[in-house]
Amino acid sequence: MFSLGLCTIGVLVILSYHHIQLQKEEELFEGKGKLIEAADTKINVYVEGRGTDTFVFMSGAGIAAPVYELKGLYSKFSRSSSIALVERAGYGYSNETKDGREIGEILNQTRTALAKSGLKPPYILVPHSISGIEAIYWAQCYPQEIKAIIGLDIGLPHEYANHPLEFSEKLQIASMNFLPKLGIHRLFPEAVYDPEVLRQSFLNREEKEIYKAISYKKAMTDNMRQEMFMSSRNGEISASLPYPVHTPMLLLSAYKESNRSNFEKRKKENYVNFADHLLQSKVAEVKGNHSIYLYAPEEIHQLTLNFLETIEKEQSHELHSSDD
Repeated sequence: MFSLGLCTIGVLVILSYHHIQLQKEEELFEGKGKLIEAADTKINVYVEGRGTDTFVFMSGAGIAAPVYELKGLYSKFSRSSSIALVERAGYGYSNETKDGREIGEILNQTRTALAKSGLKPPYILVPHSISGIEAIYWAQCYPQEIKAIIGLDIGLPHEYANHPLEFSEKLQIASMNFLPKLGIHRLFPEAVYDPEVLRQSFLNREEKEIYKAISYKKAMTDNMRQEMFMSSRNGEISASLPYPVHTPMLLLSAYKESNRSNFEKRKKENYVNFADHLLQSKVAEVKGNHSIYLYAPEEIHQLTLNFLETIEKEQSHELHSSDD
């Protein structure tokens, strides 16, 4: 009984500290981007750079502050092109939504936010991880809106469909969603944000503080939890549709060591099998952890430019051949 009382007091102290910190950090939330009305929520769209092509960056699951975490990569593209980073509901500066996070709802919010931002298709999508489902589904439903997809270690729809979350995984996600409500996550900062972001120099000191503040505030939100719970169902929805054969895709597979793990080998095989169904595609490996945008941004940028140049030459050649 005494131990229970101590635990209760401890939780209350941590919870109080958490709310005090949230109030202090609130002044950091000035916003980076523009909040756009989309369905029942407001989606943050950050735009940077100018150019003929528009690259749309789409973060992986649970990335609390995408505008800051992906800056090291998208800033390389914005030198010569227009970039847009769309923060899904519950992420970054975006509001939360009460919908069920079905893939059609997610895509509708993304497309609406981009259109209201004045950014017209076709887009070059740059999804990471779970966003691969949305990007591929987008190409399946609205192929005319997608010029190409640059997949950053994405999960393929059929992979999510064939490997639904186990009970233990759902319990872990639910715990990651519940504990931040008590402020417990402040005791484990490296579980809240990627320390690699702080080690690198693409964010200045103030941006790093904002990155941490957003990560504490938006750690595994309800929308993030539901999005992960829906990953298998959303994968099924996309996998049930025909392959987006006319959408060029560059699939970048992350690997950690020269001796590939069985998971890395299987992932690359899945990429190759998927790419074989497309008219224009390439699979390449990039050394780094799953968040490869932090470890090889320059290589990703160059691989992308090379791929786009190749598909443009191929399309130009086909056009001239048909004229003959």
